[in-house]
Amino acid sequence: MIHHVVMWKLKDSAEGKSKAENAQIIKQKLEDLGEVIPQIESIHVGINIENQYSNFDLILDSYFNSMDDLMAYQVHPKHNEIADFIGKVREERSCVDYEI
Repeated sequence: MIHHVVMWKLKDSAEGKSKAENAQIIKQKLEDLGEVIPQIESIHVGINIENQYSNFDLILDSYFNSMDDLMAYQVHPKHNEIADFIGKVREERSCVDYEI
């Protein structure tokens, strides 16, 4: 099984919305992918509790049965739609994929 973890630091405002609004949009759209992309075993998105010591605003925590399933997810058109939006509203991104 592959654990796919992505974290983003969002812009204070982008696409006409605040950081908090964009975080909610991203959370909803990513979690909705679990109903659309069959290769996703589990997907959850957490919005960071605001504090002065935090480095990232949002985390994607997802699981796939194989790297092939993760790759299928990453090229899926619905994933690409939300990835395009995230690209417009983020400042930074970090990702780790590891086998469990």
